[in-house]
Amino acid sequence: MPAASPRPVITIVGGGFAGTALALALARQPGPLAADIHLLEPRPASGPGLAYLTERPEYLLNVRAGALSVLPDEPAHFAAWLATQPESDGGAPEFAARATYGRYLHQTLASVLDRPLPNGCRVRWHNQAATAAPARPEGRRAVRLAGGGELLSDYVVLALGNFAPPPPVGPDQRYLAHPGYHGDPWAPGLLGRIGADEPVLLIGSGLTAVDVLLGLRQTGHRAPIMVVARHGRWPAVHGPATASYPRFYEELAGKATVLEVLAELRHHVRGAAAQGLDWRPVLDALRPDLGRIWAAWPLAEQARFLRHLGSIWSVLRHRSPPQNAAAIAEMTAAGQLKLHAGRVNALEPCGPELRVQACPNAAPACWLRARHVINCTGPLLDYHRIRTPLVSSLRAAGELQPDSLGLGILTNEHGALLRAAGPASPDLFTLGASRRPAYFESTAVPELRQQAAALATELSRRLLH
Repeated sequence: MPAASPRPVITIVGGGFAGTALALALARQPGPLAADIHLLEPRPASGPGLAYLTERPEYLLNVRAGALSVLPDEPAHFAAWLATQPESDGGAPEFAARATYGRYLHQTLASVLDRPLPNGCRVRWHNQAATAAPARPEGRRAVRLAGGGELLSDYVVLALGNFAPPPPVGPDQRYLAHPGYHGDPWAPGLLGRIGADEPVLLIGSGLTAVDVLLGLRQTGHRAPIMVVARHGRWPAVHGPATASYPRFYEELAGKATVLEVLAELRHHVRGAAAQGLDWRPVLDALRPDLGRIWAAWPLAEQARFLRHLGSIWSVLRHRSPPQNAAAIAEMTAAGQLKLHAGRVNALEPCGPELRVQACPNAAPACWLRARHVINCTGPLLDYHRIRTPLVSSLRAAGELQPDSLGLGILTNEHGALLRAAGPASPDLFTLGASRRPAYFESTAVPELRQQAAALATELSRRLLH
C-alpha cells in the first residue's frame, strides 16, 4: 500500500492539451496551495498529446497563432514564443506546424515540472497510463498505474482527449484484420507502410483526412486516392484576417429550437454581406456563447441539430488553412484525388486489396477498390463504447455516465462526473472533449484553456476550504 502524502494530491489522467493546460493553471493559482499535482501521460513526451505529437512539418494548425496561447491571461504567449523559434527566421508563419505547437506545449509545461513553485505546488509528469481509480474507505482514490503502483489522490481529473475512430461498418468486420485497413489515422509510421504506387481510399473528408492527404503528398505518393464522405465536402477555408463581427447572443437568448437560432444566424449573415463581410466573422462571433446556445436546446433539439446540421457545422466551423486547400485543389485538378459524396455501406477483404461499397446520395451503390483504406471519420466520442480499463471500471461502478447522444460524459457545471445514483462525484472531474454534452464545442484551444482555468479555480477553492 502506498504511503499517504501529507499534502493534497491532484492526479490528472492525460497529458495532452487539456491536461497540460490544467496543470499549468494549477501551477499559476494564487497561493498558498501546497498541492502535489501528478500528470499521467503514456506517450513519449509531456504536453503535445495525440494532436501535436506528430513530427510531420506539413501538418498545420487550423487556427492562427494569435489565438493559441495555452495561458488565458497571456493571449500573446504562443505568438511571442513562436517569434523566437527557427520557423520564424523569415517571419512568423500565419498557420504554424502542429509539431511546432507540440514543442511549445512541452516547453511551457517543462517550466513548471519538478521544481518549487511560488504557490507551493509541485508538478510531476509520469510516463504512465492509469488503469483504474477506485475510491478507498478513507475517502481518497487510488489511481492505479499500468506499470505498477498507485497514487493516492484527493481529486482525479480525466483529461483523456480523443479516441481512435470506431469501425466504419459492420457486422462483417473481417476487414479489421486486413493489413491494408488502418483504423487509426494517427498510428505511428502509417504513411511509411503505404507504397507510392498503391491506391488509397479515405473514409471521411474532414481535417484528419486533409492531413493524411498532405502527408501522402509529401511522401511522394503517386497512385490514385479516393475519398468517400457522407456530405461530400472539404472543410471550409480560412478567409483573410478581417474585422470581427459584433456578438449577438442577446438576440438568441431564450430561443429553444434549432430553426429559431438558424433563422437568426441567417439574418446576421445577410446583414454582414450587406456590409461587405462574409459569413466567417458571423460564425466566429457566436463562439463565446456556443455552450449557452447548445444548453438552451432540449435534448430532442440537440439531436435534431446533430442529425441535420452537425456535418455542415463541422465543415464551416473547423476550417482549413488556405495552403492546405490549395494542395487539395492541385491534387484534384491533376486527377490523382477524387471525392465521392455518400456513405460506406460495406468493406470487405479482396486478396491484397479491400473493396468498399459506396452509396452515393440518390444514386446506385458502387464498389471501389484500394490497397489501403484509412478511417478518417473522426474520434469515437460515445463513452458507452470506449473499452479502456479506466473508463470501463468507472462506468461499471456507476461513477461515469455516458450521455444519450454519444458525445461524452455527463457532468455538473464544474466538470464533476454525474453518478448513476446520488449527487455529483466529490472527487472525479473531467475536461476537454469528454465535456461535449455540456458545451458541444469542447475540442479547440480557446474553449479548453478556459475550462482548465475554471476547473483549477474550483479545485483550489475546495483545497483551501
